[in-house]
Amino acid sequence: MKLFYAPGACSIGIHVLLEEIGKPYEAEAVNLREGAQFKPDFTAVNPKSKVPTLRRDDGTVLTEYPAIAVWLSSAFPEAKLLPKEADSLARALEYTDFAVATLHMQGFSRIFRPSNYAPTESDHEAVKAKGEEIFAKGLGIFDKALEGKDWLVGDFSFADSALFYVCFWWAGRLGKTLPKNVAAHYARMNARPSVQRVLKAEGLA
Repeated sequence: MKLFYAPGACSIGIHVLLEEIGKPYEAEAVNLREGAQFKPDFTAVNPKSKVPTLRRDDGTVLTEYPAIAVWLSSAFPEAKLLPKEADSLARALEYTDFAVATLHMQGFSRIFRPSNYAPTESDHEAVKAKGEEIFAKGLGIFDKALEGKDWLVGDFSFADSALFYVCFWWAGRLGKTLPKNVAAHYARMNARPSVQRVLKAEGLA
């Protein structure tokens, strides 16, 4: 397997899952700042021009965070990343999609790319503020979901990797405070050897 990632991007969560699985894989950094995702070498792999991208051993390519996370968890059951019960699996997918589609795509994208939402620069601060509002509200929902629990659906699962990457952005990159239960989850994630290896490998330790 080969993971195409960008240091500190959402792909960090998939990178963690690969380390949890413990099978051989390659990891290639894609320099998003220099626009490498739009160059032919990468678009030949993923014409969506985004990470994470996973090339599997049979040469086929998977894109989109939830799809990659579920496939990895299903293909390597010995890693115990995939909830066994139908309800727990549905919840894991629900939490993963919420982290990706709402906190990331609606919240963080406004904070870091306000020009995508308002062409007038004078409106950018309002766009960023809306992004922070969406993100903070989402963290509050996760905080309630974690009440009395170490992990989102009982045992550690692929959903926890998605919450980890948005928390890494909020706390690690923006220096903002996480709600109590989410902060405890983030601390547990940072204590996992898989996360420590990934942070070192991506130059973020």
